[in-house]
Amino acid sequence: MSTNTPAVLIEKLKVIVGDKYTLTKPSQTLLYRKGVRFGEGDALAVVLPGTLVEQWQVLKACVEADVIVITQSANTGLTGGSTPDGNDYDRPIVIVSTRRLDGVQVIENGEQVVCLPGSTLFRLEKELKKYQRGPHSVIGSSCIGASVMGGICNNSGGALIQHGPAYTQMAVFAQLDEKGELHLVNHLGIELGDDPETILNNLQNHTYTDIDIKRDAGLGHDHNYRDHVRKIDADTPARFNADPELHYEASGSAGRLMVFAVRLDTFPLEEDTAVFYIGTNDTSELDDIRRHILGQFDNLPVSGEYIHRDAFDIAAVYGKHIFLAIQKLGTDVIPRLYAFKGVVDRIASKIPFFPNNFSDRFAVTVCKILPKHLPKSIRDYRDRYEHHLILKMADNGIAEAAAFLKEYFQNKKGSYFCCNDKEAEAAMLHRFATAGAATVYRSVHRKTVEDLVALDIALRRNDKQWFETLPDSISQHFIHKLYYGHFFCSVFHQDYIAKKGTDCAKVEEEMLKILDQRGAQYPAEHNVGHLYHANDDLKNFYHQLDPTNSFNPGIGKTSKKKFWH
Repeated sequence: MSTNTPAVLIEKLKVIVGDKYTLTKPSQTLLYRKGVRFGEGDALAVVLPGTLVEQWQVLKACVEADVIVITQSANTGLTGGSTPDGNDYDRPIVIVSTRRLDGVQVIENGEQVVCLPGSTLFRLEKELKKYQRGPHSVIGSSCIGASVMGGICNNSGGALIQHGPAYTQMAVFAQLDEKGELHLVNHLGIELGDDPETILNNLQNHTYTDIDIKRDAGLGHDHNYRDHVRKIDADTPARFNADPELHYEASGSAGRLMVFAVRLDTFPLEEDTAVFYIGTNDTSELDDIRRHILGQFDNLPVSGEYIHRDAFDIAAVYGKHIFLAIQKLGTDVIPRLYAFKGVVDRIASKIPFFPNNFSDRFAVTVCKILPKHLPKSIRDYRDRYEHHLILKMADNGIAEAAAFLKEYFQNKKGSYFCCNDKEAEAAMLHRFATAGAATVYRSVHRKTVEDLVALDIALRRNDKQWFETLPDSISQHFIHKLYYGHFFCSVFHQDYIAKKGTDCAKVEEEMLKILDQRGAQYPAEHNVGHLYHANDDLKNFYHQLDPTNSFNPGIGKTSKKKFWH
């Protein structure tokens, strides 16, 4: 038997991680081969290493066997960028899942952290609270269970206005050079040893001291964003994935490297916060508010989340179970509930008379008979106003916002109120639930829904016509159009629920042409995956990182062939 056959590789992988963590049956690997919304393909195996050294050894075996490697963190991406896409690759694929490699190491008195590949935003946020600090991002419901590593590798944005896209210049990663030789690079700014296995072993076991940590090893977040987002008259978007200014080794690499750890800055938690709920039927009023706050306030908001009435309504029904689960059980339990959901759906799919996506259908049905979960004040604003803005301010910014809003709305059509604790929690949870509502709607209404057309876009900062009006030729294809987003960064998530029989790819092409005419950038924070074309800057970055095209080839609709042929 040849020493380079798939069968030999699988046996090597089993020796490294064990039979239990080397998955080869299609039924076992489906969870890893299929994206949350898009993307699916075959894989020779899915491997789940339990240590960083095992992860390195798995990678070495895959390189020796000349197979494609897709490194996967939580598989929560919305553009199919962490799974195979189709079966037209020129080499077998091995998916290396890092779910077992959870680890958050707090350093520098809580001002920085080192995160291993499987660490989640849930875990990071929980660890940092002990130090009265917070992470770069807070979890969004479109990515429940999302990993820290996934955020960095995709330059993901988020709801927190002051932090900008996820970014670091400090990481440990493996890279193939143009000759196909594998190297482990330690740019973490921490002395860990010389050879790969020593480095990774010391890293995982945190066998380093303060003396080993360099203080000036690089940036741990984008220090310019607070000033950048204030440039309200700029003819460019504030942030988007393909911005070459924020592509640096692991940051924005999108699987073109195998990343073992990243070092990140943390942020002090606010001492006091307040949430203002704003409603209007005039989009120019929200634009006035955005421009005044970014241009004139001394204190930037913590967040400013927009919801359109239609998105509000869909989330009230199809996101209610997420809302209630978090409200009653807390965020810690959500990843476990989603894992349980996956088990239920797999079991239900094998029972002939059970519908597909049984768990979503069951949850929505049960929630319909439960009492209304949103406070009356918020429901009243839903009836009165089409456009909603949830503005969160902190510390000195609270009084600044209260004074401005009181004066601004004296002669305007819209209105606002300062939320009590219950209203603030409900407003934020409802926005949280909005992001996943379209996916649940699709699951429940498979007979009438063809699919989702899901866009996340970054508009020009000086674009006052920010609310989309589609021509009838496109709008006629949709049952619902859901608009929500991070308003002060001019980043919008737009989920279109398409009627049965719609050619979604063709409709999306027409919509992207309109966005091009508007000077928008897309995607804004979920990366190109297998849905969008990578621009020339992004292609060049990927080529530089991965000259043999062996790590996650094909993303950005680039070549899937070895050496980019």
